[in-house]
Amino acid sequence: MSAITYAVIDTTAIKHNLSVVTRYAPASKVMAVIKANGYGHGLVTVAKALESVDALAVARPDEGIQLRQAGFSQRITVLAGFVCEQELNDLIKYDLEAVIHSQHQLEIIENQKGKGKISIWLKLNVGMNRLGFNIKSYHAAYQRLWQCLSVNKPFALMTHLSNANDSNKEITLKQISTFKEIVNTLDGEQSIANSAAILACPDSLADWVRPGIMLYGVSPFAGDKKSELKPVMSLHSKLIAIKHINLGEPVGYSGTWISKESTKLGVVAIGYGDGYPRHARNGTPVLVNGIRVPLVGRVSMDMITIDLTELAQVKVGDPVTLWGQGLLVEEIARYADTIPYTLICGITQRVDIRII
Repeated sequence: MSAITYAVIDTTAIKHNLSVVTRYAPASKVMAVIKANGYGHGLVTVAKALESVDALAVARPDEGIQLRQAGFSQRITVLAGFVCEQELNDLIKYDLEAVIHSQHQLEIIENQKGKGKISIWLKLNVGMNRLGFNIKSYHAAYQRLWQCLSVNKPFALMTHLSNANDSNKEITLKQISTFKEIVNTLDGEQSIANSAAILACPDSLADWVRPGIMLYGVSPFAGDKKSELKPVMSLHSKLIAIKHINLGEPVGYSGTWISKESTKLGVVAIGYGDGYPRHARNGTPVLVNGIRVPLVGRVSMDMITIDLTELAQVKVGDPVTLWGQGLLVEEIARYADTIPYTLICGITQRVDIRII
């Protein structure tokens, strides 16, 4: 029996979005970011669709190990690196590359007692202020790593831009300039650009680019309605009930929506237990038979309610699209006061995943 609630992952759309990356950065190698279970699309599914890229990037060692155990042979970078000697040894064992971003990691790698070598990316903090060596300590870290016998040379140099999706590029251009100035005299391939920078800031293009969200067909820019990217994930369910309520009747928990007229109400089998946003507000659009209708009342764990009054022809069992073709996830995110990342990463295990 097929599941009522399901998500479709379109792998041809992933490949299309990769072609957009290579069109904007034709001279750069591509490190595809597939962390967090491929942004909710399936780690192995996305990796297979991106088999032509030069490298893959994940957040944590276990994600990289999973890819190796699944048979992927590309270069794989662990963006968080390692936090102990055991993790370092695991990265070496599975031929995973590590981002080096802290004094703590430096000490671990200098004192590493195991055999084998590791390829690394040395990270400079230019303003994100999360991971990375600051400007004053970067060259010293570089020299110390150059002395480590367990580190392959030359190693790569990278940073991460904090404001690349802003319309004002002043901060981004300053961060790019800072990175180039600091690494100018150092050997090693360089990487700066994330999705937003690939699309909007040619100065960020270097030896490597690191596309993430754009690979999944989501624009990194708020309010972008002209994206050349194709959505990869669509989320679907069905109408499981239709009823009529009178003027002045409340709907859902706490009665946050009250009918202003006699209303034909639909109940859809999806809720926050499936990953639909709990805080989607009244009026959030939903597609029923391809036609937009508004969400009314609070999202519950298993159901949402929608206003079907304007639909003359509708019946129980009709298809419902929560986001996908004709209803971008970016729009739903705005109605829920969140970002698209949280929605595509938040699909739960009870949703059936269909790969096409």
